[in-house]
Amino acid sequence: MNKHEFSARNGEARLRYLDSDFQVVVPGAYVICAVTGRHIPLSDLRYWSVDRQEAYIDAAAALKRELSLRRSK
Repeated sequence: MNKHEFSARNGEARLRYLDSDFQVVVPGAYVICAVTGRHIPLSDLRYWSVDRQEAYIDAAAALKRELSLRRSK
């Protein structure tokens, strides 16, 4: 393992969000919540939008994002 591989595994992951799963495009330890900006460890990732390809820290953040987009239409 070289320096770049180590840092990539501890940094931000890039994912492709699917209907009931996600696919790792770029390995990493976490993704960033689209609402709060907080880091979400991949092992804790439970909420995302397939249509928007965004991750959310929890159900409240997912709902907040959904409601804000509906109001802006």
